[in-house]
This record gives sequence, C-alpha cells and structure tokens, in this order.
Amino acid sequence: MIIEILRQTIMITSLVLVMMLIIEYINVISQGRWGENLRNSRFRQIIVASLLGLIPGCVGSFAVVSLYTHQVIGFGALVANMIAASGDESFVMFSLFPKMALLLNVIVLVIAIIVGLIVSTTIKKNFLKVEGKAHLVVHNHEHEEQSLSIKEAIRGLRSISFPRAVLLMGLLLFIFGIITGQFEHGGFETTHGTEMHAHGESEFHWEELLFIAVSLAALFLILVVKEHFLEEHIWEHIIKKHFLKIFLWTFGALLVIHFMVDYIDIEHWVKTNIYTLLIIAVLVGVIPESGPNLVFVIFFFNGTIPFSILLANSIVQDGHGALPLLAESKKSFIVMKLINMVVAFLAGLTGILLNF
Repeated sequence: MIIEILRQTIMITSLVLVMMLIIEYINVISQGRWGENLRNSRFRQIIVASLLGLIPGCVGSFAVVSLYTHQVIGFGALVANMIAASGDESFVMFSLFPKMALLLNVIVLVIAIIVGLIVSTTIKKNFLKVEGKAHLVVHNHEHEEQSLSIKEAIRGLRSISFPRAVLLMGLLLFIFGIITGQFEHGGFETTHGTEMHAHGESEFHWEELLFIAVSLAALFLILVVKEHFLEEHIWEHIIKKHFLKIFLWTFGALLVIHFMVDYIDIEHWVKTNIYTLLIIAVLVGVIPESGPNLVFVIFFFNGTIPFSILLANSIVQDGHGALPLLAESKKSFIVMKLINMVVAFLAGLTGILLNF
C-alpha cells in the first residue's frame, strides 16, 4: 500500500513540477508584463485578472496582488482573480483529470467575470486603499538572456552543473517511468474495507502522451536555459520551495484517504452529509496555502465526491497566491475571502441541487 501511494505521489509531484517549470519560463521571457493598459478599463481589468487566475500555480495571483497594491486595478478585478485561481492544486487537477480540469476552469472563469463586475460596481476602487511593493520578481536582464539555443545546450552539457544534472536525470527517469507504465494514469479504489490500488489500464492513453510531450518540453528547457535561470528560478524556487511541500502534502493526502477508506464508509458519508461536506470544502478553501485542498482533488478523481464540491472548494481557495495580500491589507484579504466564500457556497449548492 505504501509503495503504491509513494509511486502515485512521485507521479503527481513530478507532473506538477514539470508544468511549474514551463510556467516559470513563460513568465520570465514575458518579463511579467501583466498590467499594461489596464488602468482605464474596469472590464479589461476583470478579464485580464480572471485569465491570470487560471494560470496554474500562484504566479498570476502574485501579479494581480502587485497590480492591486499599486492601484493599477480595482478590488473587483482582485476578487475575480482569486475566484479563478486554484493555486498548485490546478497543476494536480490537470495532471489527474485534464478534461474536467478544463471544464472547471471555464466555469470558474465565467463566475469570476460575473462576480468581478458586480463587485466593481458596488465597491469603489479606492475603498480598500493599500500601498505595497511588487511580489513577482523578474530580473531586468533575463528576457535578453533566455534563448532556445542548441549551442547553449551543448555548452551546458560540457560543463554541467549539479542542479542541471539532477534535473535532467530526474526528468529522464520520469519519462522512462511513463513509457514503461510505472506511472499509470489511474485512480484509486475507495470502496470501504478494500485495499487501495491503482486501476489504470495497461494501454497507452492520450494523457500519457500529453505528459510525455510536456516532460520533453521541460527537458529541452533544462538543457538550453542559462545557468542563472536554472539556479534562481528552477532550483532555488521550484525545487527547494515547492518540491518537498507538494510531495509531502500529496503523500499525506493519499495516506489520510487510505485510512479513511479503512475506517469510514466514505461514499455513504458523502451521500448523507453532502451539505456538511460543502461547508467543510468552503472553510478549508479559506486557508491561504496549497496542500489542504488536495484531499478534495483526489476524492473527486476517485469519484467519491461530486463535481459541485470540487467547484466550491476551487472558487474559494487560491493556494498561497493571496498571502502577499494578507501582508499588505488584511481588510482586503478578509473582504475578498468573505465574498468568495458566499459565491463558492452558492455555486456548490446550485451544483448539488442540479445533481452534478
């Protein structure tokens, strides 16, 4: 059982880190220019902020918080961003169920835009006035430095650094694991009293092909990026700050679910306590941290909870994207969370009543 949970944890963590790497690279080469030409259009602010919220991880939310604290965008755009954002859990959802993750993103995008427009007409832009510093760091010289050069890759391999070697070896092993079926894209049985085990089929699915393609792209980036980007953004940020946390939260969530399956009839409890579960999903989503919400992601992947519960949790939770906001303006953070809790509860309740 522990070996199976560990294998699934490695698969999920590896996919999350691969997607993080690609997002990080895109952010750097674009120099984080999210906020141009937004001041004069409230509608444009909300659209851009909502789309930034859909970016897996917290980079989009960090950018929006920075724009808000500099009063480039209004409070409605901030609320819209946090509704659309799902933090690192978004990486996991796209790793485990890409189609449903895409549907979830479309739904929260529509909700985010509607709520953002309502909030922007009822709460003035300067009502929650704050001042702060940018939280999304992009060094000025990095845009010019990054080039997808084969020569750079060859030069890097001739004098390969320890971080590059570790990353290359890890990615190659991960790709090999997908090809050989060590990381099957399956879920877990959650029937009461049974052993938790993978139930992926032996044939190759399109998800595996997608994961291999994404991993090869990440492998290419690791080969060609400059040493500065590799050490500062991939090694120091993604690996040192995210790897262990994501690994432990994923392993812990899977382990907790295993023991819950052994001692509780989860499916029966969910059916008979669906409204209690909705409240729990909303309250857990308030926590400004990626990790606790993984339980809902994995339960949905297993078919234990309905889509409506995952939707409610996703609306109110935003990973740790709101942490800089909490530091800059507690009032903004509290009001934003209260609004999103109401929206999440109503969306989840509607989903339950419509039986989805």
